[in-house]
Amino acid sequence: MRETLDIHGMSEYDAIKTIEQTIAALPDDIKELEIIHGYSRGNVLKDMVANPRKVRSKRIKRRKYSKNPGSTVLELY
Repeated sequence: MRETLDIHGMSEYDAIKTIEQTIAALPDDIKELEIIHGYSRGNVLKDMVANPRKVRSKRIKRRKYSKNPGSTVLELY
């Protein structure tokens, strides 16, 4: 199953906290979290989501780019 989270307009700090809290609260049957970060106004949030040193969780198995350049999918354990 997949869940979606939109972080448009957030600061990098707020986005990291929101993503980490969302992952921690997701039930175990959710195996993917799609992060909608946008792409037309810069890549700060996109780069942050892709960086394993910024967004941390033991549940993140890998990061996948979707066909939509404005989103990244986090595959979860």
